[in-house]
Amino acid sequence: MLAILAVLFSLERLPELVRVVPGWTSYFVAAAMIGPMVAVTLAPASVLWPRIERALLLLFVVIAIPGMVAVLSALVRTIVFRPVISGFHLLTSSIELWVMNVFVFSLAYWQLDRGGPAARNGSESVEPDWRFPQQAPEGGPPGWQPMYADYLFLSFCTATAFSPTDTLPMTRRAKMLMMVESTISLATILLVAARAVGILK
Repeated sequence: MLAILAVLFSLERLPELVRVVPGWTSYFVAAAMIGPMVAVTLAPASVLWPRIERALLLLFVVIAIPGMVAVLSALVRTIVFRPVISGFHLLTSSIELWVMNVFVFSLAYWQLDRGGPAARNGSESVEPDWRFPQQAPEGGPPGWQPMYADYLFLSFCTATAFSPTDTLPMTRRAKMLMMVESTISLATILLVAARAVGILK
């Protein structure tokens, strides 16, 4: 829930020049996403609400990734065609886009790895998309399962180091997702943040 709110807050804080959706969209999406999460918490024995929550989270990710690419494109167009924009606005926009990138992909990793958190906590045996160091024979306690914070750290490292660190991608979709995240982060830092720092007075 906090990750989704962080993404929506960063989206709402973007300047009008690079915003790709109206400002009220963030409040609508927040209400639509938080509702099922509260229902899952209040009715933990329900089978329907976790499925709705997972479907909405995956839909959120599917929409958010092209949205971030659109914001990045708008930032690049602003740099090229509207150089009057201040370095401060460019710098803050690049930071907000980078934060969105980290949180959106952390949600994607969390929901996709071995079928999502519900499947990982159940008895289903699915091939992992990522191999954490704690899952090695002598890497962690028996029965260790990754939590959301582990996927957030994975996403942060991917956006910062542009490569796997201690957690290895095991499937093609995991590799493709990490490649997309690294590309967005690299473009944000090189094209936008560097230009913003260059014109700051």
